[in-house]
Amino acid sequence: MNFARNLCRWIDALNRGVGYVVAWAAFLVVLAVFTDVIMRYAFNTSYVFVQEMEWHLFSFIFLIGAGYTLLKDGHVRVDLIYQRLSPKAKAWINFLGVILFLIPGCYMIINTSYKFAHNSWMTFEGSPDPGGIPFRFIIKSAIPVGYILILLQGMALGIRSFFTIIGKDLEQEGQS
Repeated sequence: MNFARNLCRWIDALNRGVGYVVAWAAFLVVLAVFTDVIMRYAFNTSYVFVQEMEWHLFSFIFLIGAGYTLLKDGHVRVDLIYQRLSPKAKAWINFLGVILFLIPGCYMIINTSYKFAHNSWMTFEGSPDPGGIPFRFIIKSAIPVGYILILLQGMALGIRSFFTIIGKDLEQEGQS
């Protein structure tokens, strides 16, 4: 029980830290877009590097921030039925969703994307556009890393859901 609680807390702390980094990345994407707009409309020029930086940061935010979003229960779901269920019924839905959909989906994407990222690292892939970002391999690495973070947070959700199903409060056990 202590191991499960500590594992869940560690995963939560990891994704909270990642969420903090992603918040700064969101600020950087605003700066990049602002810079691009000013350069385009005030000086009638544009830089490929800045445009690519926008989509690299945007991709980073969504890929790396998805685990944090799962931690905060911020992913889109149809709540018409779910919101009215008991905590145990919600736990069953979360547990089955993690086991049947999240873990296999993450495994499939991690298994295919790490090869994609590895090949990119082996060639130090950069932008094919003149003046583009020379480090495209970094953003391609965000795909498997992001899904590993989702998988970890999903495992924490599954563990918590399991303990709710069996009638134990993972966070309260051993603290009395």
